[in-house]
Amino acid sequence: MKKGYDFTGVAIVFACHDGNGNYLFAKRSPGARDGHGCWEIPAGGLKFGERVADGLQRELKEELCVEPISVEYIGYKEVIQKEGDTIIKHWVNFQFHVLVNRDEVAIGEPDKCDAIDWRRLEDVPSPLHYGVPETITDISNFLNTKK
Repeated sequence: MKKGYDFTGVAIVFACHDGNGNYLFAKRSPGARDGHGCWEIPAGGLKFGERVADGLQRELKEELCVEPISVEYIGYKEVIQKEGDTIIKHWVNFQFHVLVNRDEVAIGEPDKCDAIDWRRLEDVPSPLHYGVPETITDISNFLNTKK
């Protein structure tokens, strides 16, 4: 059985930023679960029995080789992907706004990620993974509440 496909998966989305309005995007490689060649805001699955905060720390280290400077909770979202009336994927995502030192970021899982790029939210790379446009809206809404 596969999480997100056969049962609801739980993921942690980490919108990494450099404090200057630039966000990290990762390009999914052929070894990724899906969305090969698409750009995403990095995320990772929560392991059974793992606390969300611990999963966030683990995923940042595994995928991006970095420790967070600061972490803010954006909120959660559900992602349900359908083909017609059939549910293909179902994920519950905990989303975080994470300040990192961009000079320390590196690709930690080259089998799942081909490239990384820093972009402003109004200048995102293409093509995007299916859940990213909504995540960008969530980040923008989060930033607007801080003004």
